[in-house]
Amino acid sequence: MRPRVYGPTVDEQTRCVHYRTELDVIAIRYVCCDRYYPCHLCHEETADHPARPWPASARDQNAVLCGVCGTELSVNEYVSVDACPHCAAAFNPGCALHYPLYFE
Repeated sequence: MRPRVYGPTVDEQTRCVHYRTELDVIAIRYVCCDRYYPCHLCHEETADHPARPWPASARDQNAVLCGVCGTELSVNEYVSVDACPHCAAAFNPGCALHYPLYFE
């Protein structure tokens, strides 16, 4: 069963009202609430608490969901690829600009 994604998603591949290009197909599980959100803005707008990035000591934890196939990736796996290792769906390279919001 696929994890639930919170926030204003616009389709079943986790695109949201903020990021909805063909490549915007991941959701981030926030360490502060153990919930997946499509992006930092979705968390900011709908969670009742401030976001916390994943600590560097937890980079082996599953924290990223491929919206195409539902595979969960660890932080280390996600930051080392540009596409899902399971289904080959390409990830948006622009997401790397937001890594400091998600990961220490």
